[in-house]
Amino acid sequence: MRRRLVCGNWKMNGTEEESAALAASLLPLLAPLGDRLEIALAPPFTSLRTVGEKIQGSRIQLAAQDLHPASHGAFTGEISGRMLTALHVRYVIVGHSERRRLFRETNEEIGRKAAGAAAAGLVPILCVGEDEAERLDGRTLGVIEEQLLAGIARLPSTGGDTLVVAYEPVWAIGTGRTATPDQAIEAHRAIRSCLARRAGEDAAASIRILYGGSVTPETATAMLSRPDIDGALVGGASLVAESFAAITRAAAS
Repeated sequence: MRRRLVCGNWKMNGTEEESAALAASLLPLLAPLGDRLEIALAPPFTSLRTVGEKIQGSRIQLAAQDLHPASHGAFTGEISGRMLTALHVRYVIVGHSERRRLFRETNEEIGRKAAGAAAAGLVPILCVGEDEAERLDGRTLGVIEEQLLAGIARLPSTGGDTLVVAYEPVWAIGTGRTATPDQAIEAHRAIRSCLARRAGEDAAASIRILYGGSVTPETATAMLSRPDIDGALVGGASLVAESFAAITRAAAS
């Protein structure tokens, strides 16, 4: 049985003080849900230690928004998996559509990041998804499969303890548009089918596949009521304590 996961991606928002305040606001709202699903928060790098201290002793996990694939070296401005592990980070987002689009990250580079995360003992949340042109051209499933296979190609093992996948249609990120539940389910089933061909049926069945793409309290119930959807990667709504808690409650029910 896959344990549902809701991860809040705070992106480049919040000073250390603001992040601490948001974490403090979330704790009493999320505490009753910790035995029903897994919850993770991904603050900016500068707030990881502070948020980690706030959630220490709770059932909330700490996540990071990115990493460099190497464990150390002359990579000015970068953060390694070893550094994240030292801060008690469990999950790290790789291949987010904003990294692909704004920073031109390639499928191969994202695969190296996923492998770097695994080497450091972190669980990568591998993001895959099509842009609007690719959907209109009927290439959604092909794009997803290409991104997925490249993303897991270097992982030493592929299973529920070592990988989470997030389907995020690029055309829905930060736009207020959301894929329909049927569109999301089609993508999630294609992802699981691809994982089964690559890693075997048992491994594929154990891997959680999240939905991400303008997830709001208003859209969460319809989306997260489907058994094929194992949780959510939440962007803007995770910056509002009540909104993120409402989404998490929808996933828990």
